[in-house]
Amino acid sequence: MDRTERFYRIDQLLRQRRVVPLELFLDSLEVSRATFKRDLEYLRDRLNAPIIWDRELGGYRFEQVPDANDSYALPGLWFNAAEIHALLSMQQLLTELQPGLLEPHIQPLLSRIQALLENDDHSSDEVQQRIRVLRMAARTVAPRFFEVVSSALLRRRRLRLRHYSRERDQQSDRDVSPQRLVHYRDNWYLDAWCHTRKALRSFSLDGVREAQLLEQSAHELSNDVLAAELGAGYGIFAGCKTERARLRFSRLRARWVASETWHPQQNGRYDDEGRYVLEFPFSDNRELLMDVLKHGPEVEVLAPNELREAVVKALRKTLESYQ
Repeated sequence: MDRTERFYRIDQLLRQRRVVPLELFLDSLEVSRATFKRDLEYLRDRLNAPIIWDRELGGYRFEQVPDANDSYALPGLWFNAAEIHALLSMQQLLTELQPGLLEPHIQPLLSRIQALLENDDHSSDEVQQRIRVLRMAARTVAPRFFEVVSSALLRRRRLRLRHYSRERDQQSDRDVSPQRLVHYRDNWYLDAWCHTRKALRSFSLDGVREAQLLEQSAHELSNDVLAAELGAGYGIFAGCKTERARLRFSRLRARWVASETWHPQQNGRYDDEGRYVLEFPFSDNRELLMDVLKHGPEVEVLAPNELREAVVKALRKTLESYQ
């Protein structure tokens, strides 16, 4: 019986009986007194198990029977892919968090995550050493701007932004009504109704140079409107007016792409030669163009013709840089 199994057996005995004598634990777990004491200490200190020794009754018991709302929870036998990614990502994000209002609460959270990561005979340090979560191309957002933006979003107030556009290399002032924050490809974006442009826009938060909370109430858009406008496009680029991209990947690259999700509304199939044809809607080709180009000669744009020409133009300009 490994340590995790012993934890579950200890918990089971305590829930089945009002009081559990030490001898019953030792017989059931088939361990020494010292090993049981170490297990008990771990359950109390690392997993917040409310186990006490009752001198009058001569055994161990729960101080109060734990329920779903308590902080006490046993570790799983092992984590699935989503769970280990979530725990390690939370730990990484909390470690990088700058001093602020949450600072007094961060260390207990980190300790709790560390306790959850420790499983069986694997320490938290070993899990972090053996499993890495890489965050690539993340751009820093000034904490003071994130605080103002998130406050306006939750309080349903308008914002005045000075935003820098890298594409145009210029700043502009906008009054916007925040609709939602989006964390996409390791960066933060604000979906907002722009009162200057009279349309929905997505603003990268790392491009915010000034942010001011206004007194006016935010202009509200329904979830259906947001889904229709922002959900139809490709990646971070929105738009109701969409075209349908059709890409054909080589037999080699199909081994990877056939398992990938490029768009929630995509369709994929193999052709007679074993190549993979992927179709999905898009409204703006800027991000799609980058994703196509990274596959080099392993992909061909079949439609629409405008996207195909944009890829050809980009490849020609790339080739010119090497001549």
